[in-house]
Amino acid sequence: MELWSSLSTPQFYKMATALLVVLVLLSTGGAEGRKAGVSDYFEYTAMNCRAHSASITDFGGVGDGKTLNTNAFQKAVDHLSQFESDGGSILFVPPGKWLTGSFNLTSHFTLYLHKEAVLVASQELNEWPIINPLPSYGRGRDAPGGRYISFIFGTKLTDVIITGDNGTIDGQGDLWWRLFHKGKLKHTRPYLIELMYSDNIQISNLTLINSPAWTVHPVYSSNILVQGITINAPVISPNTDGINPVCSSDSCTNIRIEDCHIVSGDDCVAVKSGWDEYGIHFGMPTKQLIIRRLTCISPTSAVIALGSEMSGGIEDVRAEDILAINSESGVRIKTSAGRGGYVKDVYVRRMTMKTMKWAFWMTGNYGSHPDNKYDPHALPVVQNINYRDMVAEDVKMAARLEGIAGDPFKEVCISNVTITMAAKAKKVPWTCTEVAGISSEVSPKPCDLLPDQGRKNIIECDFPTNTLPIENVRVHTCVYRRRHL
Repeated sequence: MELWSSLSTPQFYKMATALLVVLVLLSTGGAEGRKAGVSDYFEYTAMNCRAHSASITDFGGVGDGKTLNTNAFQKAVDHLSQFESDGGSILFVPPGKWLTGSFNLTSHFTLYLHKEAVLVASQELNEWPIINPLPSYGRGRDAPGGRYISFIFGTKLTDVIITGDNGTIDGQGDLWWRLFHKGKLKHTRPYLIELMYSDNIQISNLTLINSPAWTVHPVYSSNILVQGITINAPVISPNTDGINPVCSSDSCTNIRIEDCHIVSGDDCVAVKSGWDEYGIHFGMPTKQLIIRRLTCISPTSAVIALGSEMSGGIEDVRAEDILAINSESGVRIKTSAGRGGYVKDVYVRRMTMKTMKWAFWMTGNYGSHPDNKYDPHALPVVQNINYRDMVAEDVKMAARLEGIAGDPFKEVCISNVTITMAAKAKKVPWTCTEVAGISSEVSPKPCDLLPDQGRKNIIECDFPTNTLPIENVRVHTCVYRRRHL
């Protein structure tokens, strides 16, 4: 941290942005500009190794950026599914540009992208079947009714790995963004990667760019590792959230997000659990989530957002060692009357923020309902929110904390936080309504609803010391040996 602290804000921003751009260019530009030999043998790391292997070229795949490979990918997955109970399988994608429509995965399966491989999403709408909306949402996010299937999709699977040597998946989202802005979408846009009702998932060591909407979307799933991912979308692209776990499942626990770099047109990480009456009816929370060593640039949204679709409940979120650059807010809790559910037991520490609109934002007035059937008396519970050990600079407003009349946000704790205001900062650094809690060693001084505990009673906000099961998950060194079909 000594290097970062020695840089001015413009220098820091330029350096961090340049590093993220280089990561993307190394993967996308390299696929076109460099030619490298491809071995039939290599090592990689994964939660589980595989007994059987194949290359997409074994199924007629052509990586010229023009040939449509949807059938080749689906043939490959269908063929390899026979090994689900016989040690599993890995599908290798060699260097090239592999144009394809959406395709489904199978269980005990690894999709592996070479560092010079680029999966390119087709822009032909007939390559994107329509599927039902998420049951905890009741409708699509962009339009009523169904939604386009996600680019890489799977449901009711176990032991699924999507990884590589920093290969690239390009959603070619520009078409979808234009349709969205023109109001011409009849169905909700697809996500880039979505796994539903699944267990034991690894998504790692990839560059994901230009998603039509949300980028990584594990939904109704458990035991999830997202590691070493670079996500890049234009900061003006609509709803291109980075990683959006939406659980609401009987056993939706244990999610670990770490070592990721995200540039996004929306929230970098958005934790959700269902929308109004549909999420309440589905009735299962997202919980036991770890976020660490995350770097985020999101000028119009949050680094970490909880909600606004949180009607199934969000519980036990632990975030640490976060770097936020040129983003709207560091941590944002968003909800509304009609949501019901809860956001509780949230712990964030060691966060560094550079050039922010707000450091902290909580709102109980978010609105945005799926329909007019919601119950306005279904009030959310927001409590036990802990922020500590943070530094922020060039901030326009320290915090905007707005609970709900008659339903205040409770047990908010902020400690050891230093916020340096921007040259053109708001005159009042803190605004607080309908919140209750405490603060300790916070500068500038928080609002009266978060009273300082004084120099004689310095406190440290909570951060759990117990270990969650997902922290014990380890990756192994595996070997790919191509077996020609």
